[in-house]
Amino acid sequence: MNNLKNRVNLIGNLGMNPQVRETSNGKKMARFTIATSENYRNSKGEKVTETQWHNIVTWGNQAAYVEKYLEKGQQVAIEGKLTHREYQNSSNEKRYITEIVVHEILILKYRDQQQAASKEKEAVA
Repeated sequence: MNNLKNRVNLIGNLGMNPQVRETSNGKKMARFTIATSENYRNSKGEKVTETQWHNIVTWGNQAAYVEKYLEKGQQVAIEGKLTHREYQNSSNEKRYITEIVVHEILILKYRDQQQAASKEKEAVA
């Protein structure tokens, strides 16, 4: 049951190309956002779509994978944990950030079929 204490599963589309950097000790880190949408009908019978944006962080080999294979618009499934952190900006104001640190990531849809075919050829070679 310990694995269920802080677990997040999302399926969504990348809102931006991943931003990848290396830390001072040489470890790779990637950041990106994904959007999840929910559709429903309001009291007037009108279709409403609500979109939530989620900040995603990956480390190490997963960051290298993200850098190589992910780009804006792709649909992915992620499993990870929810984290919160705070910092002070240049104006000395306290800022809070909520992120999902990825444990597993799976590409569900490429942006287009041509990209999928080239990635498959690359993986085989």
